[in-house]
Amino acid sequence: MRNVTICLDEPPEVVNAGFAIHGLNGPDDPFRLPDLWQFHLYQYEADLEVDGSAHRITPGRVSLIPAATEVHYHHRGRSEHLYVHLRPSPRGTPHTLPLIQDSGSAGPALAEMFWQAIATVAESPAQAAAEVWTALWRTVRLQPNEPGDGDHPAVAAAFAYIEQRLPRPITVPEVAAAAGVSHNHLTLLVKEATGSTLVAYIRHRRMARAGHLLRESTLSIPAIAASVGIPALQAFNKACHREFGASPRALREAARR
Repeated sequence: MRNVTICLDEPPEVVNAGFAIHGLNGPDDPFRLPDLWQFHLYQYEADLEVDGSAHRITPGRVSLIPAATEVHYHHRGRSEHLYVHLRPSPRGTPHTLPLIQDSGSAGPALAEMFWQAIATVAESPAQAAAEVWTALWRTVRLQPNEPGDGDHPAVAAAFAYIEQRLPRPITVPEVAAAAGVSHNHLTLLVKEATGSTLVAYIRHRRMARAGHLLRESTLSIPAIAASVGIPALQAFNKACHREFGASPRALREAARR
């Protein structure tokens, strides 16, 4: 087994979560959970065999193993990891990912989510499920997806960076740097993902947020313009006409009728 498929449209049921130490009583540890998935973040080096396929464990790697799967750990001494035992929802869009992969720069954030789940699973299972659900989403997005199976991770990173900075000036080079790719590579990836340019995507996201505030809030039009990074009212009016075919005031009045 090299890849697994999981649905994440709904939060998982977290049955148990904890910090485990293995390898104290010998190098070999067979393990199986008949009804639960195993979600691990490793802090050691070892070898893992899953249904006959060999995998390497190194610090910072994360694994997701389906229920009823026989696993064999071959430890090299004291071995510590964080774990969650869970039942994912069977409903929703399936996502395929490697059974084990490097967490890379996401490792510290994943570790914090694991620790939060461990701390809350006994007293607040719903909070633990929320932490694990987020960690699963982060894990699904660690590696490039197969063609047709969603956006490249650099595109997701770029879009997340943009959402966090819409009120501020945003340049394509800074977005590319945040996504970890070159300006030209990101331009091509965004074109493949959206059919448009990154600049057009930024403008569209700003106007989507502006449209929401114009229709749903009582915030003044100048304040809305500033909050989405287009503080010049003339430019904001032009952007509204281009995006919605109407002025900001007309959009607001139409929503109130």
